[in-house]
Amino acid sequence: MNWRPRLVALDIDGTLTAVGSNDISPAVKAAVARAREHGAHVVLCTGRSLIGIREIVPQLPVSFAVCSNGAVWWDPAVAEVTRRVTFDPGPTVRALQALLPESVFAVEQLGVGNLSLGAFLPGDLWGVTTQVTFEELASVPTSRLVMRWLDRTPAELSFAVRELELPGVEWSVDHTEAWLTAVPPNVSKGTALDELSASLGIKAADALAIGDGSNDVEMLTWAGLGVAMGQAPAHVQATADEVAPTVLEDGAAQVLNRYFP
Repeated sequence: MNWRPRLVALDIDGTLTAVGSNDISPAVKAAVARAREHGAHVVLCTGRSLIGIREIVPQLPVSFAVCSNGAVWWDPAVAEVTRRVTFDPGPTVRALQALLPESVFAVEQLGVGNLSLGAFLPGDLWGVTTQVTFEELASVPTSRLVMRWLDRTPAELSFAVRELELPGVEWSVDHTEAWLTAVPPNVSKGTALDELSASLGIKAADALAIGDGSNDVEMLTWAGLGVAMGQAPAHVQATADEVAPTVLEDGAAQVLNRYFP
């Protein structure tokens, strides 16, 4: 095997950790460290907001972090946001409220937490959450809007939004909770990685990406080798070049160990 990735793009929830957890197994930590020791750039690519990675970054030798599904870039070397794209959340919230009664919404407050319209479940959101009115929520451009349809399943949400059109944003539905995430138009993990890798002089063919969710599809298809986790939904696995063991089996580590022994 002569090929070795020059860039390793890693989702967090369901790839490095169990969903919603900050605990990374020793095997995964060691595998990521070896990738960095071999000279690969390690890029976290997550739907989490910037505040949601604060306990993840110190555990790994991260080169860059792409948060909010590509809308926010973080450079750990200088501890700064190097790119942030925003959109007006008001029209998206109104459209979803009309379709999905009993839904609640939150927009990212960069590096702080969220402004929420309605009450989320405990542990749903990272950082400080401040409840506000629709007018207050809609008045602030944001990089990330999340919606939770309370007391519904992911399957029910996927069915409800099967014909949904949301102009002016990119959006995806989570496969573990009744949760929808919207970010600015033409923004995804894939587009962010394409720009970031070009700035580093790295081609997509020299990148390895590992993920498990619908928001990972663009990233998996962009990379020279896209790997879906074993518990990923069928449509995500179908877009990948191969399927790893599950997150509970340290699947990401098993993949990395092939290229960075």
